[in-house]
Amino acid sequence: MSEPINANPKILSLEDLPTRDAEREITSSAGSKSSILPSSALDSVFPASRSSLDEVYNTLFMIASKKDETEDAEMKEAPELSSGESDSGSSDDDEGEDEEPIDEQEIYDLIATISDPEHPLTLGQLAVVNKPDISITHSSSPASRGRRQIITRVNVDITPTITHCSLATLIGLGIRVRLERCLPPRYRVEINVKKGTHQSESQVNRQLNDKERVAAACENQQLLGVLSGMLATCK
Repeated sequence: MSEPINANPKILSLEDLPTRDAEREITSSAGSKSSILPSSALDSVFPASRSSLDEVYNTLFMIASKKDETEDAEMKEAPELSSGESDSGSSDDDEGEDEEPIDEQEIYDLIATISDPEHPLTLGQLAVVNKPDISITHSSSPASRGRRQIITRVNVDITPTITHCSLATLIGLGIRVRLERCLPPRYRVEINVKKGTHQSESQVNRQLNDKERVAAACENQQLLGVLSGMLATCK
């Protein structure tokens, strides 16, 4: 069996994470050494047990998966706008956002500082999220009153530290919650495990992008407490 892609990740310091000024900093500080912690540092921050959160999360998804599949299909085919969003409001928001469009760097900035659910490190430091694995696409869809609404789709591919990571779904949920809280309603978020980096890739992807399962998971107070801890380090 081939070696897992991210099985022995280097731990980046916060100063080494990509920023808008990264290219200028690299040019001005050519020859300087990157402050990357050695791979051996993982031994001191990776605990052995991860069964508790894994059990809670899997239980929630088992409950949610029992819901009527036809309702899931309807939700996917016809995503509704939030109740507080009016046509005029959408138009005004879109005009303001068009002046300063959200790009991949801004998405990365939103999620790179999310804490790993087990370790005192961020997803950016562990290279679970990487700027090249973030893509943004724009498309238009019919809106009421004959107008067309610009829909922006944000796709984030995550790279688990090991191929059998049992908390990959929890990490993906944290990223989804963070983005949906920060982005305007016209943004559609999709989270996927990067191809070839997890042994249950297709199953995790289905869970992360199933609205019914995500909604059921977010109603659990214990899980919300874990997510709040993960998001507490976000800037």
